[in-house]
Amino acid sequence: MSLGFRVFNLVGFQAVWFASAFGAGSGRPWLGPAVLALYAAGHFAMTPSRGRDLRMLALAIPLGVLVDSAFVMAGGLVYASPGPLPELAPAWIVGMWVGFALTLRHSMGFLADRPAWAAAFGLLGGPLAYAGAARAFDAVAVTASPVAVFAALGVAWGLAMPLMYAAESAWTRRTKGAGAMA
Repeated sequence: MSLGFRVFNLVGFQAVWFASAFGAGSGRPWLGPAVLALYAAGHFAMTPSRGRDLRMLALAIPLGVLVDSAFVMAGGLVYASPGPLPELAPAWIVGMWVGFALTLRHSMGFLADRPAWAAAFGLLGGPLAYAGAARAFDAVAVTASPVAVFAALGVAWGLAMPLMYAAESAWTRRTKGAGAMA
């Protein structure tokens, strides 16, 4: 995998994150998904592992909907620009999960075989991303005890990161064993 692709992968996700948080906080929830569409098109045009990336998306999208919707339903988070179903994770935050999932085998691939590192990254990085979106863009509001919400986000992301890597690797091994392309 080329350095150019890894840089595109990392910078592209950062653009998705920024556009999503800024867009939601400024009443333009379409901005993040629009940037995601451009990023994903470029990503899939260049990726050396289309099948693995699609498998990671198949895992990350329902996980993202579940995790973020749980925080909304529990009363811990309220998202700006929530869309027609305010009790569920909005499309722009799910788009962030999509963009992030596309980094997991590329610019963040160094975590793939290091579950403790992946858990530590999720434990720290997950809550920091939400705090940044809240503080810089008003894209999300913490509506319960901030310590409890950020601790719970850390636990959720600390579990999600190694889980996504492990599940995608197991799926890949199973499909290779069945003769499918990875």
